[in-house]
Amino acid sequence: MKAHDYRSCDLCVCVCVFLIITTAKTAILFIQPQYNISTMSADGEVTLYLYGWKDCATVVFYLCITIILHAVVQEYVLDKVNRRLHLSKSKNTKFNESGQLCVFYLVSSLWSLYVMATEGYLLHPSSLWENYPHVHLRFQVKFFYLTQLAYWFHALPELYFQKVRKEEILRQLQYISLYLLHILAAYLLNLTRVGLVLLFLQYLSEMGFHLSRLFYFIDENHHKMFEMWSIGFVLTRMITLTLMFLAVGFGLARSENQTLDLEAGNFNTLSIRLLVLFVVCFTQSWLLWKFFRFQLSRTRELRLEQVARKRVAAKQQMQRTLKRDSVGHYENGLIKAENGTSPRLKKIKAP
Repeated sequence: MKAHDYRSCDLCVCVCVFLIITTAKTAILFIQPQYNISTMSADGEVTLYLYGWKDCATVVFYLCITIILHAVVQEYVLDKVNRRLHLSKSKNTKFNESGQLCVFYLVSSLWSLYVMATEGYLLHPSSLWENYPHVHLRFQVKFFYLTQLAYWFHALPELYFQKVRKEEILRQLQYISLYLLHILAAYLLNLTRVGLVLLFLQYLSEMGFHLSRLFYFIDENHHKMFEMWSIGFVLTRMITLTLMFLAVGFGLARSENQTLDLEAGNFNTLSIRLLVLFVVCFTQSWLLWKFFRFQLSRTRELRLEQVARKRVAAKQQMQRTLKRDSVGHYENGLIKAENGTSPRLKKIKAP
């Protein structure tokens, strides 16, 4: 699909949604998060939010906004860079993917870090599991989760808009589905605090990978950033597993209220905790397995390349040696024999 066709599809989808929203009396349902309640605190009256089925409308609206922003980044940033780099078709697709994800990961990382700092999660790590269930969310926390869901849901129609190759669709569907699964689980099970920290770690790690890939496409001699990312990737898996066992395996397990209560939003039961730990551990183990398998295959390929280069160099050296031995070698314009002496010149008799 050409660029103008791609933008036309985006515009058609978004215009239809905007027409519905602007002509309906429930426009506020799509734009503003719902289920707000007002409570009194030490700082005065505070507005908090719950979750419900009306959040789907808000997600749809911001999904359309995300499609527009995606097209803007593609047209005014990535396409201009692509014209200068003159990449192949396969590299061009990967460059666009990494460019889009770098922008998203950068914004989401900074946003989640700001939320963690203002909510006090960094200074008080025990707040990640204390006073569970965390059913009352501040505006910035709920809006963050809604926009995250909107982005990853928007990635599904983008597979069609961008005409992704069939062999790439399965790979992209895997990580899109994993993100949606984990974000929805954290949002619906009222594990938003732990989920926010885990998303920050994951986005930071993935941003390092896609930045490394962008620099590699610009200059193929950039390999050190991949090495730095490899260390950060393994550390991120270890920190994620440690944090999950600390918060869910120990923190919530010591809570007094461990009964399933759907109305109160309490999902702190042994079976649910084990299920959450299993899903997270399985995902992290699967990511580590893919990572180590790629590293081993890459190391094997590098070794084969080195062996092939040594063979070619040895063959060329042997050819040079044979050629030199067959014709001798010259010194001061005279042919030298193997013992280093010059052959005796034949005297020509004068006529």
